[in-house]
Amino acid sequence: MEALLAKDTLFTLFVLSVIGFVGSLIAIPFILVRLPPNYFDERHPRPWMENHHPLLRLVGRVLKNLVGAVFLAAGFAMLFLPGQGILTMLIGLSLIDFPGKRRLERKFIGQASVLRTINSMREKFGRPPLTVAGDP
Repeated sequence: MEALLAKDTLFTLFVLSVIGFVGSLIAIPFILVRLPPNYFDERHPRPWMENHHPLLRLVGRVLKNLVGAVFLAAGFAMLFLPGQGILTMLIGLSLIDFPGKRRLERKFIGQASVLRTINSMREKFGRPPLTVAGDP
């Protein structure tokens, strides 16, 4: 009986899975440790590239959303493959612009186990804990 997937395809999927796993182990702490402590605090605005040319802001916003979509898709895949799926999806959501984004981020981050994990990671790097607060 023929295999459903060729050996080359399975090997490629395996390599991509390993790369995604290792990449998430490096990228997620790198990003989470560098966030400002009040990033998820609704009382503080998050201006992005406000002092740059409008065309540069547009290009930057498009690229940021594309990278966010890749992280979101990779995080979803990591729910079934090796990797830090929830944290990767959180990074992706934080990069994508959509209505209600901050509320959804706070819901994810506000979960005690997620916030505890992130803050213990930040503590190891000498960074203050993240604060999560709703609308003023």
